[in-house]
Amino acid sequence: MTVELMCRKIGMTQIFEESGEAIPVTVLDASPNLVIQKKSEETDGYTAIQLGFEDRRPAGVDKAQQGHFKKAGVAPKRHLAESRISAKEAEGYEVGQEIKVEMFEKGQRVDVIGNSKGRGTAGVVKRHGFAVKRRTHGTHEAFRHGGSIGAGSYPGRVLKGMKMAGRMGNTRTTTLNVEVARVDAERGLLFVNGSVPGHNNAIVRVRQSVKSNPDS
Repeated sequence: MTVELMCRKIGMTQIFEESGEAIPVTVLDASPNLVIQKKSEETDGYTAIQLGFEDRRPAGVDKAQQGHFKKAGVAPKRHLAESRISAKEAEGYEVGQEIKVEMFEKGQRVDVIGNSKGRGTAGVVKRHGFAVKRRTHGTHEAFRHGGSIGAGSYPGRVLKGMKMAGRMGNTRTTTLNVEVARVDAERGLLFVNGSVPGHNNAIVRVRQSVKSNPDS
């Protein structure tokens, strides 16, 4: 279990190492996250901290949320998210505390969590990689169809999980074990190797890689 820092995806670019190698990276706006609330086993049944990201106008916040932020002594935030952590880890955080991009360092492995880009309704060829039928004798009007979806007698129904046409994308996606290419603490930017889920300007969450952290 580890803290997941909320960031805003800016876009992709490339950076150059001293050796001259060009590395494709995704730039994330990792402005400070504020601890809004602490949850414990005694009061909530689990241990977590609630983080807030990006300020918003108080006029756009309802009274219930205004009271929530006022209790924490912080300005209203646009995005809220919880990070499950151990009780021992929770002792190191206080309400109102800032969590900055310095929690990561160059060369560290992280996981990036976000919603993949929505592709709308797609057929089985695009969505699942089905082969296109041969354009030969006897095949007509069904070149990109999925074919049979079940037996006629038993079990007499379409099995759950059958690959069919439908909505593609817009699902929670985690890119595991991504390397941190650069940390710009002064500007609050995090550079990670390769691509990460989501469109430009999307909110993603970055955590220490579970593959490199046996306690997670």
